[in-house]
Amino acid sequence: MISNRFRFRENSSLGLFVVVLSGLLVLTPQSGRAAAINTRALTATKSRSVKVTETPHARRHMRRLARSRVTHTGTAHLQRVTLHRRHRYYEKFYTSSFAQDITDGDQFAGEDPVVRQAAIDALGNMNGTVVAVEPTSGRVLAMVNQRLALSSGAQPCSTIKLSVALAALSEGIITKETEVRLGGRSQMNLTMALAHSNNEYFEALGRRLGFEKVSHYAHQYGLGEMAGYGITGEQLGIYPNAEISSKLGGVGKMCSFGEGVSVTPLQLGALVSAIANGGTLFYLQHPTTPDEIANFQPLVKRHLDIAPLIPEISDGMAGAVEYGTARSLRVNFNEEEVLGKTGTCSRAGTRFGWFASYAKTDVGHIVVVVFLEGGRQTFGPKAAEIAGRMYRNLYDHEFFMAKPVPPANTAAVKIIAQ
Repeated sequence: MISNRFRFRENSSLGLFVVVLSGLLVLTPQSGRAAAINTRALTATKSRSVKVTETPHARRHMRRLARSRVTHTGTAHLQRVTLHRRHRYYEKFYTSSFAQDITDGDQFAGEDPVVRQAAIDALGNMNGTVVAVEPTSGRVLAMVNQRLALSSGAQPCSTIKLSVALAALSEGIITKETEVRLGGRSQMNLTMALAHSNNEYFEALGRRLGFEKVSHYAHQYGLGEMAGYGITGEQLGIYPNAEISSKLGGVGKMCSFGEGVSVTPLQLGALVSAIANGGTLFYLQHPTTPDEIANFQPLVKRHLDIAPLIPEISDGMAGAVEYGTARSLRVNFNEEEVLGKTGTCSRAGTRFGWFASYAKTDVGHIVVVVFLEGGRQTFGPKAAEIAGRMYRNLYDHEFFMAKPVPPANTAAVKIIAQ
C-alpha cells in the first residue's frame, strides 16, 4: 500500500511537472512557438533535469532573433571599434595637392613653346612638375615647375619596377610570360604585373636577384647619378649603397615601390628615353637660349644592352594604359599608342604620384614624366590623367605631324667618357 501511494505520488508529481513545463513553453514570449519535449528524459526516473529540444523551425526563428537583437550598447561598441580601426589606418597628409604660380622662376627661352604650353595647361593648379624629353637626342623640350623638377627627388614608388624588370630580364630570371607564384594558388606574368603594378611580383624578383645585382643595374640605368649635362640647379637622387633593413622590407620593398630610393624626374625621363629609343642613355640637356638651340649636340652617356628586352616590357607598359593603373590617360587621349608606368606612395605626410611614359607614333616619340606631391588628391592615376591631357593638347596642335629631325650624322653625337 505504501509503495502504491509512493508510485501514485511519484507519477502525480511527474505529471504536474510536465503540465507546468508545458505551460511555461507555451507562454514563452520570445519564440511564440511550441517546443518538442524529449520523452525519454521523462521516463528516466533517476534524471534530475529535463532536456528540451527545439524543433528545427524554432531554432531557425531563434537564430533570426539573435541576429536582430543589437542593443544600443552593442551598437556604440561597434562604432567605437570601427572608429578605432579607421583611426589606426587613417593616414594624415600635410602637403597640399594644389599650388599657385608654380612656373615662377622657370627658364624656358630654349624650350619648345607648343610642348611647354601643353604641359602647363595639362598640369593646371596641381602641385607637380612635367618634364618632356626628345628621346632621340636627350633634349628637354619642356620643364614646368623647375624648382620641383630639379629637386633632390622623391621615392619612385612603383616606377622602380621598370628598372627591376629590365634587371630580371637581363639576368635571364624571367621572360614576359614567366609565371611567378604570389602566394596560395595565384600566379602572374610580367605583362600583367607591370600593367597592374603588382608589388608581390616585384618583391619576389628583388629577392631572387639580390641587392648587388639590383643595385648594379639601377646604376647602369642612371639612378643615383646626375641625369643632366650642364643643367643649372639639378640635384642628385639617391640610390643606397646597402640593402635597407629587413624591418623595412629589405630588397623586396626596394624593388616593389622604391623604399629607401630617391629618384628625380630627370633620371626617370632619361631611363624612359632609353627604353623609347632602343637603349641609348643620353645626357639630358636643357637649352636656355636660341643660340643653345641652334648649336645643340646630343651627348651619349652610355649604350645599354636592353634592345632585345624592350619588347618584353612593352606589352606591360602598354597594358598599364589600356586596362591597368594608367587607364585614366585614355579618358583624354587615345589617338596614338602610349606606354607608361604609374607610381603611388607616401612618406612623412606627403603623397607622391608618378607617371613615366612615351608616345609611340609613326613620326617619332616623345617622353613625358609627370610627378605630383600632395595629399589624397595626389596619386599615380592622376599623374597619368594629366599626361593624357598633355598628349591631347599636343595632338590638337599637330605636334605629332612634324617628325623630329635627327642629327645629320653620327659625328654630331658625342659620347662622354666616364
